[in-house]
Amino acid sequence: MSIEVGSKLQGKVTGITHFGAFIELPDGTTGLVHISEVADNYVKDINEILTVGDQVDVKVINVEKDGKIGLSIRKAKERPPQEERKFEKRPPRPFNKDGQGQGNFSGPRSGGPRSGGPRSGGQRSGGQRNNNARPTAMSFEDKMARFLKDSEDRLSTLKRQTESKRGGRGARRG
Repeated sequence: MSIEVGSKLQGKVTGITHFGAFIELPDGTTGLVHISEVADNYVKDINEILTVGDQVDVKVINVEKDGKIGLSIRKAKERPPQEERKFEKRPPRPFNKDGQGQGNFSGPRSGGPRSGGPRSGGQRSGGQRNNNARPTAMSFEDKMARFLKDSEDRLSTLKRQTESKRGGRGARRG
Protein backbone atom coordinates (compact mmCIF):
# COMPACT_ATOMS: atom_id res chain seq x y z
CA MET A 1 0.00 0.00 0.00
CA SER A 2 1.58 3.29 -1.06
CA ILE A 3 0.94 6.44 0.90
CA GLU A 4 -0.18 9.36 -1.25
CA VAL A 5 -0.78 12.99 -0.36
CA GLY A 6 -4.47 13.57 0.33
CA SER A 7 -5.31 10.02 1.40
CA LYS A 8 -7.12 9.45 4.69
CA LEU A 9 -5.95 6.60 6.90
CA GLN A 10 -6.38 5.28 10.41
CA GLY A 11 -3.32 5.03 12.60
CA LYS A 12 -2.16 4.39 16.14
CA VAL A 13 -0.35 6.95 18.33
CA THR A 14 3.06 5.45 19.15
CA GLY A 15 4.82 8.42 20.67
CA ILE A 16 4.18 11.95 21.87
CA THR A 17 6.65 14.85 21.98
CA HIS A 18 6.28 18.55 22.78
CA PHE A 19 6.05 19.32 19.03
CA GLY A 20 3.66 16.59 17.90
CA ALA A 21 2.72 12.92 17.85
CA PHE A 22 4.10 9.95 15.94
CA ILE A 23 1.45 7.84 14.24
CA GLU A 24 1.98 4.28 13.01
CA LEU A 25 0.12 3.79 9.74
CA PRO A 26 -1.47 0.49 8.53
CA ASP A 27 1.51 -0.42 6.32
CA GLY A 28 3.94 -0.14 9.27
CA THR A 29 5.42 3.26 8.41
CA THR A 30 5.40 6.09 10.89
CA GLY A 31 4.34 9.68 10.25
CA LEU A 32 4.29 12.84 12.34
CA VAL A 33 1.30 14.96 13.24
CA HIS A 34 2.63 18.40 14.16
CA ILE A 35 0.99 19.96 17.22
CA SER A 36 -0.58 22.65 14.98
CA GLU A 37 -2.36 19.90 13.01
CA VAL A 38 -3.92 18.12 16.01
CA ALA A 39 -6.97 20.36 16.53
CA ASP A 40 -8.66 23.41 15.01
CA ASN A 41 -7.98 25.48 18.10
CA TYR A 42 -4.68 26.28 19.88
CA VAL A 43 -3.10 23.28 21.61
CA LYS A 44 -0.75 24.13 24.46
CA ASP A 45 -0.14 20.56 25.63
CA ILE A 46 -0.68 17.72 23.17
CA ASN A 47 -1.01 15.27 26.08
CA GLU A 48 -4.41 16.82 26.89
CA ILE A 49 -5.74 15.60 23.54
CA LEU A 50 -3.79 12.44 22.64
CA THR A 51 -2.36 9.49 24.55
CA VAL A 52 -0.12 6.68 23.37
CA GLY A 53 -2.22 3.85 21.94
CA ASP A 54 -5.09 6.02 20.66
CA GLN A 55 -6.56 5.16 17.27
CA VAL A 56 -6.88 8.32 15.16
CA ASP A 57 -7.96 9.23 11.65
CA VAL A 58 -5.26 11.15 9.79
CA LYS A 59 -4.83 12.74 6.39
CA VAL A 60 -1.48 12.66 4.58
CA ILE A 61 -0.46 16.26 3.88
CA ASN A 62 3.06 15.67 2.55
CA VAL A 63 5.57 12.95 1.82
CA GLU A 64 9.18 14.10 1.63
CA LYS A 65 11.93 12.55 -0.48
CA ASP A 66 13.73 11.23 2.60
CA GLY A 67 10.62 9.24 3.61
CA LYS A 68 9.18 11.59 6.24
CA ILE A 69 5.40 11.62 6.24
CA GLY A 70 3.47 14.70 7.39
CA LEU A 71 0.02 13.97 8.78
CA SER A 72 -2.95 16.02 9.98
CA ILE A 73 -5.75 15.03 12.33
CA ARG A 74 -7.73 18.23 11.92
CA LYS A 75 -7.80 18.01 8.11
CA ALA A 76 -9.03 14.41 8.31
CA LYS A 77 -12.24 15.43 10.08
CA GLU A 78 -15.34 15.74 7.93
CA ARG A 79 -16.78 19.22 8.22
CA PRO A 80 -20.17 20.39 7.01
CA PRO A 81 -19.83 23.05 4.30
CA GLN A 82 -19.78 26.49 5.86
CA GLU A 83 -22.54 28.90 5.02
CA GLU A 84 -21.30 31.59 2.69
CA ARG A 85 -20.91 34.99 4.28
CA LYS A 86 -23.66 37.43 3.47
CA PHE A 87 -22.30 40.95 3.40
CA GLU A 88 -25.79 42.38 2.98
CA LYS A 89 -26.54 41.46 6.60
CA ARG A 90 -23.98 43.94 7.94
CA PRO A 91 -25.45 46.98 9.67
CA PRO A 92 -24.98 50.28 7.83
CA ARG A 93 -22.06 52.38 8.96
CA PRO A 94 -22.81 55.42 11.12
CA PHE A 95 -22.59 58.86 9.58
CA ASN A 96 -19.97 61.41 10.55
CA LYS A 97 -20.65 65.11 11.18
CA ASP A 98 -20.49 65.88 7.44
CA GLY A 99 -23.30 63.42 6.71
CA GLN A 100 -21.05 60.93 4.92
CA GLY A 101 -20.73 57.26 5.80
CA GLN A 102 -17.46 56.28 7.46
CA GLY A 103 -16.40 54.14 4.51
CA ASN A 104 -17.36 56.59 1.76
CA PHE A 105 -14.30 57.40 -0.30
CA SER A 106 -16.07 59.39 -2.99
CA GLY A 107 -15.62 62.68 -1.12
CA PRO A 108 -12.43 64.60 -0.42
CA ARG A 109 -9.85 62.95 1.77
CA SER A 110 -9.42 64.26 5.25
CA GLY A 111 -6.94 63.58 8.01
CA GLY A 112 -4.59 61.53 5.86
CA PRO A 113 -0.85 62.11 5.63
CA ARG A 114 -1.10 64.19 2.45
CA SER A 115 -4.28 66.10 3.03
CA GLY A 116 -3.02 68.80 5.39
CA GLY A 117 -5.27 67.38 8.10
CA PRO A 118 -4.50 66.94 11.78
CA ARG A 119 -2.03 64.09 11.20
CA SER A 120 0.04 65.76 8.51
CA GLY A 121 2.68 67.09 10.91
CA GLY A 122 1.88 70.76 10.71
CA GLN A 123 0.12 73.39 8.67
CA ARG A 124 0.74 73.85 5.00
CA SER A 125 2.16 77.10 3.83
CA GLY A 126 -0.57 79.42 2.63
CA GLY A 127 -3.10 78.30 5.27
CA GLN A 128 -5.55 75.43 5.21
CA ARG A 129 -7.07 74.25 1.93
CA ASN A 130 -10.75 74.74 1.50
CA ASN A 131 -12.03 71.29 0.55
CA ASN A 132 -15.45 72.69 -0.39
CA ALA A 133 -14.07 75.14 -2.95
CA ARG A 134 -14.42 74.13 -6.59
CA PRO A 135 -10.98 73.18 -7.96
CA THR A 136 -9.75 75.44 -10.73
CA ALA A 137 -8.07 74.09 -13.81
CA MET A 138 -4.29 74.22 -13.36
CA SER A 139 -1.70 73.89 -16.06
CA PHE A 140 0.88 71.14 -15.89
CA GLU A 141 3.60 73.63 -14.97
CA ASP A 142 1.49 75.01 -12.10
CA LYS A 143 0.81 71.51 -10.82
CA MET A 144 4.54 70.65 -10.99
CA ALA A 145 5.49 73.88 -9.17
CA ARG A 146 2.91 73.18 -6.45
CA PHE A 147 4.09 69.58 -6.11
CA LEU A 148 7.73 70.69 -5.87
CA LYS A 149 6.94 73.27 -3.18
CA ASP A 150 4.83 70.82 -1.14
CA SER A 151 7.52 68.17 -1.48
CA GLU A 152 10.26 70.54 -0.32
CA ASP A 153 8.12 71.61 2.65
CA ARG A 154 7.56 67.99 3.68
CA LEU A 155 11.23 67.13 3.28
CA SER A 156 12.36 70.12 5.36
CA THR A 157 9.86 69.23 8.11
CA LEU A 158 11.00 65.60 8.07
CA LYS A 159 14.66 66.65 8.12
CA ARG A 160 14.08 68.99 11.08
CA GLN A 161 12.31 66.26 13.04
CA THR A 162 15.00 63.69 12.25
CA GLU A 163 17.85 65.99 13.22
CA SER A 164 16.21 66.90 16.52
CA LYS A 165 15.85 63.21 17.36
CA ARG A 166 19.47 62.48 16.47
CA GLY A 167 20.86 65.56 18.17
CA GLY A 168 22.17 66.95 14.90
CA ARG A 169 22.63 70.57 13.84
CA GLY A 170 20.13 72.96 15.30
CA ALA A 171 19.00 70.59 18.00
CA ARG A 172 18.70 71.91 21.52
CA ARG A 173 21.17 70.53 23.95
CA GLY A 174 20.41 70.54 27.59
